[in-house]
Amino acid sequence: MSALLFGSISTVADTSELQRRAFNEAFEAHGLGWNWSRDDYRTMLGNNGGEDRIAQYAKDRNEDVDAVAVHQTKSSIFQELLSSAGVSARPGVVETIRRAQQDGVRLGFVTTTSADNISALLTALAPEVSADTFDLILDSSSVTAPKPDPSVYRHALEQLGEDAAHVVAVEDNAGGVSAATDAGLTCIAFPNENTVGADFAAAETTVESLHPDEVVALLRS
Repeated sequence: MSALLFGSISTVADTSELQRRAFNEAFEAHGLGWNWSRDDYRTMLGNNGGEDRIAQYAKDRNEDVDAVAVHQTKSSIFQELLSSAGVSARPGVVETIRRAQQDGVRLGFVTTTSADNISALLTALAPEVSADTFDLILDSSSVTAPKPDPSVYRHALEQLGEDAAHVVAVEDNAGGVSAATDAGLTCIAFPNENTVGADFAAAETTVESLHPDEVVALLRS
């Protein structure tokens, strides 16, 4: 057997700018007076974890902020935006999923975001991509350490009963690539609009769109 694992929300639909908008609207809702520009946001995307980004930003500014509460507001706003923004699957994603299903490749959505974020995304993308698409869905409740820690990928391998040599991960940020490769997986870097230009040297390849034949070739290599 073999498996193809999508490692974050933005490997399926590019929601990076919706995420940034949700952060800024949450900051306004909490009266913080913060506004993350695209340049600001891009410097923060080397690692995963929105709550940690908020906490670090507050620390750098010597401000006392309830990062948990702000992040909860951000997540609620993001989920609302997903339901109204008309998001769509990224280039080649649907075709690659269909090819994998045709070839008997198992599919996973292996993230360390919240279950509610995943549910909101898959509701917005249905019926092309839905919860039924995946053999395994992991979220922030699945492991104690978020990416770039590789534990979520190791957990995925255990749950699927797969050897890392037969699994390919798709990731959109450097922290996700590190998590996948540290778990022994082959990784395709699929940058979103705010991670283009990041260091993806650890990935097997970096692409602008997914091509089913190329993904299948990596699974069989």
